[in-house]
Amino acid sequence: MNNLYSNRTLENTDEEIIKQQKSKAREKRMKQKQRDKEKQEQEFNFDTETVIGMTNKNNARAREELQKKMYKQERMKQRKKKRIKKILKWTTILGLLMGGTTFALVSPIFNIQEIQVVGNVLLQPETIISLSGLSKEQNIFRFVSQQIEEKVKENPYVQTAKVSRIFPSTVQIEVIERERDFNIEFMNGYAYINKQGYILEVSDSKLDVPVIQGITTPEENIVPGNRLQSEDLEKLETVIEMVSLWKTNGIEQNINSIDITNKNEYSLYIEQEKKKIYLGDKSNLNNKILWVEAIMNDNKEVEGEIYVNGELNGNFRPRFKQKV
Repeated sequence: MNNLYSNRTLENTDEEIIKQQKSKAREKRMKQKQRDKEKQEQEFNFDTETVIGMTNKNNARAREELQKKMYKQERMKQRKKKRIKKILKWTTILGLLMGGTTFALVSPIFNIQEIQVVGNVLLQPETIISLSGLSKEQNIFRFVSQQIEEKVKENPYVQTAKVSRIFPSTVQIEVIERERDFNIEFMNGYAYINKQGYILEVSDSKLDVPVIQGITTPEENIVPGNRLQSEDLEKLETVIEMVSLWKTNGIEQNINSIDITNKNEYSLYIEQEKKKIYLGDKSNLNNKILWVEAIMNDNKEVEGEIYVNGELNGNFRPRFKQKV
């Protein structure tokens, strides 16, 4: 019986061991299943987050692209509106200008009623108006100022001309005239010239200004509007300097004539004193004029000749030779 009991005890022990082993195996399998499940859930969560992240990123990019597109469309709309406004603005301005221009060109309000001439001394207003070609009742806009100015300047006496519109119906022509500074002997009469050598007029009458003798400009070129040739213009500069020094030194007697035939022997004639003055060349003119003044004061009302045509800084001495 003891053996039987022992055998049964052993059997029970084996069964318990087997049961324990089976139980451990089940627990192990369950734990493994739980780990596998957790792993699957983790993988699923990772994939889900990845998908969601990618979806969010794509959505953000899509929103950005949409915003850019909408902004671009809005800018295009604004630009289109600005273009339309600009076109309307310039169309309106152009329309107003065309309407205003048409009105100005046909309205009698802008017909010339008065033509004023200012600055003229030698020329008559009628002469300048005639040169301009303007006339009353002519539309004030139907001429070009520069063309009118050039027409007026065709007269040798006119140095500059300026035409102005004074609305609604007045035109002003402002001129600056050339002065008649010298006579030049020409055939049986005289030609009047200014300091720049412009020939202003040919006349039988002599002006009360110095007569220049000995010019080389050909007679056929002595025409109003022309200018003396270069050799005479060079000598004219010396003549102007002489006259200026004469006035600066306050000499009372007027110069009646100046001979420029020889640029190395300029000479003057003073009719009031019946004296002829030999100046030589253009050098040292100021001292020469001072000597002339002194000699004339010492020999008042004595007819003769004054010589200051030498080198004043050398051995030459100015002198007066009385006419006998």
